[in-house]
Amino acid sequence: MKKTIITVVGKDTVGIIAKVCTYLADHQINILDISQTIVQDYFNMMMIVDTGHATNSFSEYSDELAALGEEIGVIIQCQREDIFLKMHRI
Repeated sequence: MKKTIITVVGKDTVGIIAKVCTYLADHQINILDISQTIVQDYFNMMMIVDTGHATNSFSEYSDELAALGEEIGVIIQCQREDIFLKMHRI
C-alpha cells in the first residue's frame, strides 16, 4: 500500500468533495480516511489515500489535482506519506 496525504483548502462552494472524489475514483485511488470542516465559509479537507493501484504516477496525479483545484477555486496539495513522516521526524 502506498499512502498519500491530500489537502484541499479554499472558499467553500458546492461540489468540491464530489469533484475531488470523482477524480480519485476515476484513477483507482482509494480513500482510506477523510476529514473535512468548514470555518466561516472556508473549506478544509484532509484525506489519506492508497495510491498503490493508481493509473498514473505521483507527479501526474499531483499536477492534475492541483489543476483541478485551480479550476474549482481551491488549493489541492499531495504529499507522499513516507516523505511526510521523514519531514516531521526531523
